[in-house]
Amino acid sequence: MSATSAQPQATEPQSRILRTAFRSFAAIEKIGNKLPNPFWLFWILAGVVAVLSAVLAAVGVSAVHPGTHEIIKVQNLLSKDGLTMAVEGAVDNFAAFPPLATILTVMFGIAVAERSGLFSTLLRRMVARVPGKYLTFALSMTAMVSHVAGDAAYVTLMPLGALIFRAAGRSPVLGCIVAYVSVSAGYDASPSLTTTDVLLSSISTAAAHTIDAHYVVTPLANYFFGVGSSVLVALVITLVVDKVLARRRDLEPDEPVAAPDAEELEAIEVTGQQRRALRTTGLVALGLIAFLVVAMVPASSPLRGESGGIVDSPLVGGMALVLGVFFAVLGTVYGRMTGTFSAARDIIAAMADGTRSMAPILVLFFAISQFLAYFKWTNIGNILAVKGAETLRDLHMHGWTVLVALAVLITFMNLVITSGSALWALAAPVLVPMLMLIGIDAETTQAVYRVADSVTNCVTPMSPYFVMALGFIQQYRKSAGIGTLASLTIPIAAVVWVVWIAFFVAWYLLGLPFGVS
Repeated sequence: MSATSAQPQATEPQSRILRTAFRSFAAIEKIGNKLPNPFWLFWILAGVVAVLSAVLAAVGVSAVHPGTHEIIKVQNLLSKDGLTMAVEGAVDNFAAFPPLATILTVMFGIAVAERSGLFSTLLRRMVARVPGKYLTFALSMTAMVSHVAGDAAYVTLMPLGALIFRAAGRSPVLGCIVAYVSVSAGYDASPSLTTTDVLLSSISTAAAHTIDAHYVVTPLANYFFGVGSSVLVALVITLVVDKVLARRRDLEPDEPVAAPDAEELEAIEVTGQQRRALRTTGLVALGLIAFLVVAMVPASSPLRGESGGIVDSPLVGGMALVLGVFFAVLGTVYGRMTGTFSAARDIIAAMADGTRSMAPILVLFFAISQFLAYFKWTNIGNILAVKGAETLRDLHMHGWTVLVALAVLITFMNLVITSGSALWALAAPVLVPMLMLIGIDAETTQAVYRVADSVTNCVTPMSPYFVMALGFIQQYRKSAGIGTLASLTIPIAAVVWVVWIAFFVAWYLLGLPFGVS
């Protein structure tokens, strides 16, 4: 008798909590489907800002800047000056959008490394020969490392997770779930720098300039917290999966699945040539890191800042270029040793291919850049920040309670707006300066945002990767639906959210640095 006939379907929730959750997700999906594409959403918001600025300017809304004591007034975007700024400044608004050049520069290098096969081989190497009792943690921790590969991590790890769980005699459905949840729910927890670090820090810096024109949020601003979080999240996912989900009796495929055949096992294995290339690439990576560290040691090093500091150094300020070159070199070494790249033109082709994959986000960036320029010019964001800070001070709320409340807000917003950069671009111009005015620095605000933004990635049906994960699961259970996937991801997401937020609060209260700032 098949597992599906013997056991209740996962699509039939067996508790009131799950039934309520499924109804909520159905509502979220319905609302989300009615929302326009993020590109149009930001243009609609730009229109709202224009109308709102005209109304607020007409009634004389203003605020006093607590630092300079300057009176901040709302400027009418529909006035002659506003329309001139919007039309003449469109190109400059786009070109000056902080994440634009940053993300492109990093992606040149990431594309070379990804298309050389380096990331795929590294991920397979990390989980290929792990003892069974450590398999869940190894797969989850591999997913934390895989964040450097961006969205390619989903495509690589979900089928790989299913395959290695099959090889270990465990449910391939569970293997796919572990990979999916680890990549998505832990998206902002990584032991390595990623494009997300560069992207979010540039948005945070621009938002912080509302209060302090010299404030810089570096790409390393949350690095220490990210390293600790990656291990914590992997451990929590492992415990929930092995102690709770693994005991479910409805995880088996619709039909018995044989152990992987020789061809499938060969696809997991890393060849001798790939191992040698991986070893050499690792040595090159260590050499590059050692070179940068040694070069930064002398106080007179040209890689240090004007005052001899590290945070204001060219190395940190140019982190996008450093990361891009770093991954391009590693990808080139690996590609040449494995034969993926046979000539210099192959490297250029890899960069071009990677740029093509960035086209949708570049289109979105144009809309976001115009909206943010309008929002900044009208001073609505500044006034909201000042008024919001005054309200928080009047409420006498502790810093950690404000941050937890912010996490709850972002968690629910992320269920509908699944793009992390788009959501932060929307929230940062108000939240960062507002919390700076009550003594919470931009790095801390960005850190709590990253926790809240990550966890619900694995449960929202609005995410394209939710649909992708469902597709992989349906290869083994054709009867699986949104309810099946949600019933497997909700318990993990709930526990991860609580533990990760508690970890954040403890880190904050202990006064530990979130990174290099």
